[in-house]
Amino acid sequence: MNINWYPGHMKKTKESIEKNLSLVDVVFELLDARIPYSSQNPIIDSIVQDKPRVVILNKSDLADNNANNLWQNHFTNRGIPSILFDSLSGKGVDRILKIASDVTKKKRESYKDRGVINRPVRAIIIGIPNVGKSTLINTLSGRKGTRTGNKPGITKATQWIKIKGSLELLDTPGILWPKFEEEIVGLNLAFTGAIKDEILDTETLALKLIDVLIDIAPELLKDRYSIELQDLSPLEVMESIGNRRGCIIKGGEIDYTKTSNIILDEFRKGIIGNITLELPK
Repeated sequence: MNINWYPGHMKKTKESIEKNLSLVDVVFELLDARIPYSSQNPIIDSIVQDKPRVVILNKSDLADNNANNLWQNHFTNRGIPSILFDSLSGKGVDRILKIASDVTKKKRESYKDRGVINRPVRAIIIGIPNVGKSTLINTLSGRKGTRTGNKPGITKATQWIKIKGSLELLDTPGILWPKFEEEIVGLNLAFTGAIKDEILDTETLALKLIDVLIDIAPELLKDRYSIELQDLSPLEVMESIGNRRGCIIKGGEIDYTKTSNIILDEFRKGIIGNITLELPK
């Protein structure tokens, strides 16, 4: 399944980030806790370089708790502070503000020594589409200052957002990259909604997701749809789910499109269960 999505505005965003990086004190890298590897844009390392950096594992409430711990240990071992965050409830926001203050302490002291007082900590938020950047900013600011939506590509231009206290954020549109070197990376991004469904074959995507869930979360799949998985192919599992949900068209055939949309939607919302698709290597 060939997945590739790199709108022109993403190239412009990369150039804008490189241009504005000198204006900020810390980089917030927002990742999807269900796919921290797949949602970590490989070009970010080369852009950020030695700038102080904090990884925010968003949607941690949808991920497996044990896997969350493993990923936090992984980033700690790399010398990168990380935070578990749930943008919908705001859980973890205080931790973000504290770590931002900690990693910029020397910078702020340097400004103070030069007579610059009350300068806000300036941060840039970088992440792939639909990872929750605008929702994070709204949570930090306590207002609906930026447009949000459960679709990739909502943020179209960079914008400075003033936050209560001593934090100021530069929001940026999400960045994907021109080519996915590993098929599973593209699939994981598609499974979690980082790539527009309109350009995907959702039936094939749902079949591939079922195949993954049979391997890593069979009990959750069985419990959610009250089906047995033994010796069933992904297609047969989809048909069983379609029958269970009444996704039937004229002639008694399964409505595969409707069934696929149900499976993808319930995975993305965590209704099937708390599932992490990849672990640290």
